[in-house]
Amino acid sequence: MILAVINNKFNYELEKLCRIYLPFEKIEVVDTECDADNIAVARLSKGEKDTTLLASLSLDGKRAMHESTVSNDAEDYENLCELTLATQLLYCFYDITGYISPWGILTGVRPAKLFSRLTAENGEDAAAEYFRDTLLVSNKKIELCKKTKKGEEAITSLSKPESFSLYISVPFCPSRCTYCSFVSHSVEHAKKLIPQYVELLCKELRITAEYAKSNGLRLETVYMGGGTPTTLSAEQLKTVLSTVYECFDMSTVRELTVEAGRPDTITEEKLLALKEMGVTRISINPQTMNDSVLKAIGRRHTANEAKDAFLLARKLGFDNINMDLIAGLPSDTYESFNNTLSQIINLNPESVTVHALSMKRAATLSTGNILPDTNVGLDASNMVETAEKILSENKILPYYMYRQSKTVGNLENVGYAKSGYECLYNVYIMDETHTILACGASAVTKLRQPNGNYIERIFNYKYPYEYITRFDELIDRKKRIKEFYETYGELR
Repeated sequence: MILAVINNKFNYELEKLCRIYLPFEKIEVVDTECDADNIAVARLSKGEKDTTLLASLSLDGKRAMHESTVSNDAEDYENLCELTLATQLLYCFYDITGYISPWGILTGVRPAKLFSRLTAENGEDAAAEYFRDTLLVSNKKIELCKKTKKGEEAITSLSKPESFSLYISVPFCPSRCTYCSFVSHSVEHAKKLIPQYVELLCKELRITAEYAKSNGLRLETVYMGGGTPTTLSAEQLKTVLSTVYECFDMSTVRELTVEAGRPDTITEEKLLALKEMGVTRISINPQTMNDSVLKAIGRRHTANEAKDAFLLARKLGFDNINMDLIAGLPSDTYESFNNTLSQIINLNPESVTVHALSMKRAATLSTGNILPDTNVGLDASNMVETAEKILSENKILPYYMYRQSKTVGNLENVGYAKSGYECLYNVYIMDETHTILACGASAVTKLRQPNGNYIERIFNYKYPYEYITRFDELIDRKKRIKEFYETYGELR
């Protein structure tokens, strides 16, 4: 599809809006109108007193057009023009498809954070009115924002200006899932890299700990993710976590999470190692409890193996277990998703994260054209609504939310938890509450100004072989941590 953006610079938001309806299509952005079968045109025409915002759409032989005007003297003129043009384009898509996104023209990844800010400025009723009338967000999604806002604020209030969290990346998996775009390597191809990777990861942790200590930072949460951290051996897991305990002040830590993730990597020996190292929360992530769907997404385990891994963790004393699910997976149906929900409820985890399938460019689903049916968005929407209903009925309530691009149905990812079992790190990273010091391949350190909102990022090399061969350059980048805190002053 062609997106012609004429006399304006709103192409970023308008392209994301087009992807709500065409998540699997390549969109070519141009700055002049042209003849094409599938084309969206977004034109700004500034007159003497008013500006006309016109959107037209030609799609699959159908046509639609909407326009509106904005006064040239309007307050926040540029933003108002962008919102108005996006609204007209959304109406065009609605005329042709008969579907309007539950998130309206809102394309940002942190809707609850925006809702919180608007509430702080003008009150919750005004925030809800802006979401509904200006952004065209549905009442159901507004209610979801209210619920997650409440959960997130209870957690962010625990953070102090000197607080930080530690992220540890283990970018290895037993195999690559077809929907995955993370920089992770199958153990079959990268096994020889793991010993050196672990050695250098521990070295980076030691150096990072020195920066934390010298700048007076207070560690709140530790999160080991990936990839699948439990692709490491029990001994390697203990080596990494022992380094964390040796180098960081763990006396203030509220939560230590390890993504056990793939059930086919979980063994009693590894779980005992995690237990010995004081891990307080783990994730066991089946994504679905239907074997045919597991096969379709490239998983090498069964639903029963996921169940067995969960029960083993319970037997060994883990009392805070999360399970991840994905709505909209290839070959999954509303009925089979409900079967997954039923099995998860029977296992009784402390928290459940429900993701909507995101069609990332680097995922095998996209590169191999193994695309779900374009109607899957409606099915996925029914899935996530049912998940919220059933989980809430079982007192597993929403507490954080974020969104991704190219998500089927333009849906969201929501974390649900029983009271007292919310994952603090998930909120801190999504809300950007405080600094995240990150170690390992593809990890991104986020430095947040202690008493302000400025954020700066330090990127580690993505691939394990780059991480290993360019480790000294990576460590040199981390000197910016010291410079950042010298620049932005006192923590208290």
